[in-house]
Amino acid sequence: MNEALLRGLAPSVLAILVRRGADFAAAEDAVQDALVEAVRAWPRDPPRDAKGWLVTVAWRRYLDATRAEAARRRREDLADEEPAPGPAPAEDDTLQLYFLCAHPSLTPSSAVALTLRAVGGLTTRQIAQAYLVPEATMAQRISRAKRTVSGVRFDRPGDVATVLRTLYLVFNEGYSGDVDLAAEAIRLTRRLAAAIDHPEAAGLLALMLLHHARRSARTAPDGSLVPLAEQDRTRWDTDAIAEGVRILQAALARDRLGEFQAQAAVAALHADAPTAEETDWVQIVEWYDELARLTDSPIVRLNRAVAVGEADGPRAGLAALAEVDATLPRHTAVAAHLHERGGDPATAAQLYAEAARKASTLAERDHLVRQAARLNSRSH
Repeated sequence: MNEALLRGLAPSVLAILVRRGADFAAAEDAVQDALVEAVRAWPRDPPRDAKGWLVTVAWRRYLDATRAEAARRRREDLADEEPAPGPAPAEDDTLQLYFLCAHPSLTPSSAVALTLRAVGGLTTRQIAQAYLVPEATMAQRISRAKRTVSGVRFDRPGDVATVLRTLYLVFNEGYSGDVDLAAEAIRLTRRLAAAIDHPEAAGLLALMLLHHARRSARTAPDGSLVPLAEQDRTRWDTDAIAEGVRILQAALARDRLGEFQAQAAVAALHADAPTAEETDWVQIVEWYDELARLTDSPIVRLNRAVAVGEADGPRAGLAALAEVDATLPRHTAVAAHLHERGGDPATAAQLYAEAARKASTLAERDHLVRQAARLNSRSH
């Protein structure tokens, strides 16, 4: 059974049912039932038109569920409308499904879960494993999200920015359970970028590819974090880098700069440097200036302080850092790095230890503890 084929067809089948007037929550359940039936039936009797088969079965399951409800008149109308089996419509409403699953009325976590379920075709169990929550908890989250968007029609334009933020949230979860969410986010973003003429969709795809290209070099065999400057660049995926740069250049040429394009430009400059010492930090500072103008984000200003420290020296970096909210995650770790580069290992060691106590992940904490221990060992 080709699981990738089923997952690829699921969103367009769901979109067809919703376009016909089906309630979103019930339609999504019907599609899941059809996928289960496909897994059972296709190995012994594969259909000639896989999408048409899924549409027919899902629509019948939807009608069966509808007939069990109280709205008799609506039930009878839907039953009369059942289409004859045949090829599925050529029109693809998947793009509208992206917008629906990232609807502004949903919380970010609910939008992510619904996108993975309805657009990505993942099971509730797979999504729950990826987010390290009980399956029942994730099922409730998805059910609430489906109820929230059930009354939303497909006749209004969606918010591209919300969809892109949702996909970026998926990408940043990385890998957990038996689902590689980073790869899934790239797959979904690639489909979106192909369906919509929007430079920021291309910018997000480029950013994902450039970050993902460094994935295998980010951790040592023992699972410890490897900072960017210390990574083995021969382990970077040069094909992914080349594709990301190509997509980014095409997006930038349209002169409609957005935050994902600017972030991708920073990633491309890192990827382009043969060694850490050859990184073009001056250009990176310029791109962070653009990002700060676009987003006014404190995280951007924090990252800019690091770049300033590399481009203009640690004292300039600390001056830039002084203008950033000190309660931000990683602020203390950045201060430690800049103090170390500025020749103050004692202060740096103290700050690394403090940053370790604030770390949000075990791998980050262990890395910062090692940094503090390294400097302390030199002072004895």
